[in-house]
Amino acid sequence: MGGGAMQNVSLYLASRSPRRQALLAQMGVLHHVLPSGPGLTEGIDVDESVRFAEKPEEYVMRVAIDKARAGLAFVRQKTDWAPHPVLAADTTIDFAQTILGKPQDQQEAKRMLGALSGRTHTVLTAVVMVFGEQIHTRLSQSQVTFAALDEARIERYVQTGEPMDKAGAYGIQGFAAAFITRIEGSYSGIMGLPLSETAELLKLFGIQSY
Repeated sequence: MGGGAMQNVSLYLASRSPRRQALLAQMGVLHHVLPSGPGLTEGIDVDESVRFAEKPEEYVMRVAIDKARAGLAFVRQKTDWAPHPVLAADTTIDFAQTILGKPQDQQEAKRMLGALSGRTHTVLTAVVMVFGEQIHTRLSQSQVTFAALDEARIERYVQTGEPMDKAGAYGIQGFAAAFITRIEGSYSGIMGLPLSETAELLKLFGIQSY
């Protein structure tokens, strides 16, 4: 896509998450999705491993900032692209100060869901926007309480494949919505892009949204 086509967008999104794309579209923000993911020869790939003694809030913010900066570096290489801010986000689960990221396999997904069963955890989503030397951040924190889940119910859910690319091994917008008995905070933040905080960042960069 050449620079002329990029004139019609407001920002670059450093995330391939369909949920984040849909939420941005819901805000009326035209955007271009940057290529991202492990093993790419050209695109955004950041280290998402947890560092020693890193707290959940520190972790999620660091990863989001790294994604945004990597996205900005990628855009700067595209000399024919129009200059726009880069938006990035990262979501993780804080369960008793333990970070629950995306499960590596079905067994880990089952262990995560078993730990969350009948208990309350915190969903953290960091949102970052960068442009030139400017960098602005926001952090959304929401409390989610699960119903008690028996092994058979967890097994059925894991077999859908839905947990495998989601922090904490569940997606609130999917089958796991039936697991949740209480939410305190931002529903869109739990999905992966808190709309209120994102709107604040967009305003700082002069981008209109609903």
